[in-house]
Amino acid sequence: MSELLNITTRERICQIVLNRPEKKNALTLAMYAGLAAALLAADNDPQVRVIVLSSSGDSFCSGNDIADFIAAASRPGAVEAPLRFLQTIASLKKPLMAVVSGAAVGIGTTLLLHCDLVIASDQARFQLPFARLGLVPEGGSSLLLPQLVGHRRAFELLVMGDTFSAATAREMGLVNRVVMHSSLQDLAMLEAGKLAALAPEAVCQSKAMLRSYTQKQLDAVLVAEVKQFADRLQSAEAAEALQAFVEKREPDFSRF
Repeated sequence: MSELLNITTRERICQIVLNRPEKKNALTLAMYAGLAAALLAADNDPQVRVIVLSSSGDSFCSGNDIADFIAAASRPGAVEAPLRFLQTIASLKKPLMAVVSGAAVGIGTTLLLHCDLVIASDQARFQLPFARLGLVPEGGSSLLLPQLVGHRRAFELLVMGDTFSAATAREMGLVNRVVMHSSLQDLAMLEAGKLAALAPEAVCQSKAMLRSYTQKQLDAVLVAEVKQFADRLQSAEAAEALQAFVEKREPDFSRF
């Protein structure tokens, strides 16, 4: 797992780097488990004040590894690792920053809803193609995205599933700042350093206050979404969509 996640801590900043560029940083079940463990360890490390999630290569995260999920779909407990990751990222005490360098698809976008700051490259692109894959929203997005952008826009993003730009993500509040790609890493670490220099208890308490009124509802939604997502993985619609993805063709839902 260490080769797929690079973890370094320096100057009170823990940086967790998705390092599977040849697969556009698509997440396997093992990577979900590794991410949950890394996030929890950083959250409990007294030397860490800020957690930064970034990536290597030209993609931030292209979503779930389709082949891995097809293979795991019929196994009992296959959803435990993704659920554990989501519960962890949604309950971190310390501030979490995401640095989005390229494509963010599916979970690559929904995990941003749990981040406290998001800095994106002007080359970043976002997509939530759940219905296109015969699936349903995950990552708390059925709750958090309507809260952020309203029902109609959330429906468009989660159901129609078109790609949208970093500028659009900034306009809707999913991203804090969009910067030139060449400056992304330097500017993101500058912001992380500013955050790490603030009073740590005040920062953590402020974050807790912002989340306190919706945390219980979010916890319930995460569990419900994962259950429905697992059920959809077993559906004929998802089977057709995932097979079409592997075969690099458009899915045919005309018989459903």
